[in-house]
Amino acid sequence: MAHLGEIISLVVAVFWTATALCADEASHRIGSMTVNVIRLCLASVFLGALLWITIGHPYPLYADGKTWFWLALSAVAGYLFGDWCLFNSYLVIGARFGQLFMTLAPPSAALAGWVMLGESMTWKTALAMVVTLSGIAISILSRGQGHFVKLSLPLKGILLGIGAGVGQGVGLVLSKIGMQYYSQALPAEVPGAMETMMPFASTMIRAIVGGAGFLLIMWLSGRIGDLVKAAHNRAGLAYASLTTLFGPALGVSLSLMAVRYADAGIASTLMALTPVLIIVPYAIIHKQKIRFKEVLGVVVSMVGVTMFFL
Repeated sequence: MAHLGEIISLVVAVFWTATALCADEASHRIGSMTVNVIRLCLASVFLGALLWITIGHPYPLYADGKTWFWLALSAVAGYLFGDWCLFNSYLVIGARFGQLFMTLAPPSAALAGWVMLGESMTWKTALAMVVTLSGIAISILSRGQGHFVKLSLPLKGILLGIGAGVGQGVGLVLSKIGMQYYSQALPAEVPGAMETMMPFASTMIRAIVGGAGFLLIMWLSGRIGDLVKAAHNRAGLAYASLTTLFGPALGVSLSLMAVRYADAGIASTLMALTPVLIIVPYAIIHKQKIRFKEVLGVVVSMVGVTMFFL
């Protein structure tokens, strides 16, 4: 099918919008760390069942040591660091602004690709980065006393948002490297379904590593009891389950599939539309006014993201 990768990327943007809205609710109800553990554990089970149905094995078949290593690194960058920052940013600045900082993911992916994959960097890249950062600045800065400007958002939330965008971008590049090794590990006569399901198998590896990592952090910090408390919060569990479905189960898997069938830059740009898509539903749900300055900031950031891959 023509433009399959681009179509998948747009679907991912919609799924990630739903994920952000559900994750925001879940994080406020049962805590960001608990949500991450629940969604990644559920995602591992869901993906295992999906692989069992499609390829006859409930685990990432043919994945070798190099595949596990690079996908595990991507889980550390994208889940343990990136998603920890993202979900905590929801608690401080909300999902609408948290997603704004995700426009940093494509530039971060390009920088990581330059460093790790030797991909080219041009003056257009630098200009696009300036435009993206300008859009974010428009949204988070306001006029203070005199001629000074001030932050309209808490500094903690801004730093968490930056960490989320950078973690997501670096994690995507590490995932691409991991899938390259996965492709090389596949035997010559691999079942047809296995090649199609490889992004889902890759996501399962990332989910297993990410879930285990969050569990370890909760255990070391003495917060395992939060999981027990969450079991009695039906609304929180429902939102966490929806976050799992639209996020690591379908959204992330399809994002990896999009990268395979479309240019990484184009796919990243389309998947980065979530900050635009989330403005109206978030405002309606939380009964907030949509300010022109904030919309302008998002649009400018998206222009920067688009320029990054022209």
